[in-house]
Amino acid sequence: MKDKYRKKIKRDLEKKIKSYIATREIECLSNFASKSDDGLRRKQKYTDDIRAKYSRDADRIAHTHAYSRYIDKTQVFFLVDNDHITHRVLHVQLVSKIARTIGRSLKLNEDLIEAISLGHDIGHVPFGHLGETILSDLCKKHELGRFLHNVQGVQCLDKIEECDLTLQVLDGILCHNGEVHNQSLKPNRDKDWVKFDEEIKDIKRGEKKYVPMTLEGCVVRFADTIAYLGRDIQDAIEIGLINDASEVPERCRENIGIKNDEIINSLIIDIVENSYGQNYISYSKEISDSVEEYKQFNYEHIYENAKIIAEQEKIEGMYRTLFQKFLEALEEKDESSRIYEHFMNVSWISGEYLDISTSEETVRDYIAGMTDRYFERGFKEIILPKRVTTFRKGEVSSV
Repeated sequence: MKDKYRKKIKRDLEKKIKSYIATREIECLSNFASKSDDGLRRKQKYTDDIRAKYSRDADRIAHTHAYSRYIDKTQVFFLVDNDHITHRVLHVQLVSKIARTIGRSLKLNEDLIEAISLGHDIGHVPFGHLGETILSDLCKKHELGRFLHNVQGVQCLDKIEECDLTLQVLDGILCHNGEVHNQSLKPNRDKDWVKFDEEIKDIKRGEKKYVPMTLEGCVVRFADTIAYLGRDIQDAIEIGLINDASEVPERCRENIGIKNDEIINSLIIDIVENSYGQNYISYSKEISDSVEEYKQFNYEHIYENAKIIAEQEKIEGMYRTLFQKFLEALEEKDESSRIYEHFMNVSWISGEYLDISTSEETVRDYIAGMTDRYFERGFKEIILPKRVTTFRKGEVSSV
C-alpha cells in the first residue's frame, strides 16, 4: 500500500509540475514563441519526465561526449598557447547567455534557445574553419560531398550519439550559420521531418538561403555573431595580431563600440527594440550595415591574416595522412587502430549509425569529432616511431 501511495503522490506531483510549466508558457510567452508541447521527436526513445521537452534537449546535449570535447576545440586562434583567448566551450556559453537575454526580453522560449545554443557548434572540427575547409576538400575527393559544421552537428546529435532531440532544436543547429549576415530573419515555420532532411541535402549542395523554423533559432543565429564579433577583436589584441581597436572602421566604432561589452550591449538593445512583438528578429538598418562592415574588418584583419594561416600546408598534410591511415585501418580491420578503440568500439556510438555508414563516412565523422590536441597526438602516433621501456610480454609501454 505504501508503494502504491508513493507512486500516486509522484504521479500527482509530476502532473502539477507539467501543468505549471504549460500554464506559464501560455501566460508568459509571446504568441510567436515556440511552446514545449509543439516539440517533435523522431522516435520518442525516452519516457517524458517533469522537464519540458526543450529543457530536456539541453540536458541531453550537455551530457554528450561531443559536448565534452568543446573544451579543446579552436574558436579562431589555433596553435596559440594562451589561456585567455576564446575556445569553443566558452563561445557556446556566451552565445547561450546573449541569446537568452534577447529571448527573455522578447518573451521567447529560453529552454529552446539554450538547447540550440549549446549544440550549435558541435560539428566543428580541429583547427576551426581552416580545418573545416581542408576536411571538406577531402570529403569531396572521397565522394562524400561538402563538409559543413552545421550539417555535421545534426549528424552527430541525431545519428552518431542519437539523442532523439526535437526537430526544433536540430533545425536551430542546422540553420545557425553565423557567418552569413542578415538584417532580419523571419522563421520558416513550414517544416516537418521530411522537409528537414531534404533541407540538409539542399544545404550540402550549396543552398544558402535557409532560415530557422522558430524565432528562437533566429535569435541564436544573431547571438552567434554578437558573441564572436567583439570577442575576436579582444582576442586578436590579446595575442598581438592587431594593435588596438582603433583600427576598426569609424562608423563601427561610433554605432556599435570597440570594447566587447559595448558591442554586446549595443547589438542586444538594437535587436530588442526592432523585434519586440514581431514575428521576426531584426537589426535597424544603420546597425545592420555597421555589423556587416565590422565582420568584413574581422575577416580581413583576423580570420584571413597571414599569421593565422601560416601553418596551413602542414595542417593539410596532417588531415590527409590521418584520413588515409584510418581508412586503411578500416579496410584492413585493424582493431588496434584508434578509430576502433576510441570510436567504433565504444558504447555511446549508435549501432544503427555504424551499420549504415561507409568507411569514408566513419573516418570523416571520427576526425570531425576530434579536439585539436587529440588530433595532434593521433598524427604523432601514426608518423613518429614509438620508444618503449621493455619488450617483455605484457609490459610493452611507450615513454
